[in-house]
Amino acid sequence: MVKGNKKVMKILATNTYEQELKKILEPMAIENLEDTKKFKIYLDTIIINIPTKFFKYEKSQYFDDDYIRDVEYEHCRVVVYFDEMNNNYIILSILEK
Repeated sequence: MVKGNKKVMKILATNTYEQELKKILEPMAIENLEDTKKFKIYLDTIIINIPTKFFKYEKSQYFDDDYIRDVEYEHCRVVVYFDEMNNNYIILSILEK
C-alpha cells in the first residue's frame, strides 16, 4: 500500500502468534479475567509502539538477524520481524519465559 510517495507502515501478526497468545490468555482468564484484560491491553499498547522502539529492543536470541527482535513483557517474549522492504512489522511469536 502506498500513500503519496511513502509506504504505509503495517503491524501484522502471524497465525502462530495468534494461537500462542490464545494458549497464554485462556488459563489466565480462568484464574483472573480482569488481570487478563489488563495484560492484553498493555500488550497491545507495546505492539502499537513497536515501530518507534524496534531497534531499542534486543536482537532475538532465536535468530541471527538484526531485523528480528525480542520484546520482553512480564512473563512473555514477543518475537518481531521488521520487513524493511515493505515497511511491515510482523509479530512472529509470543513465548512464555
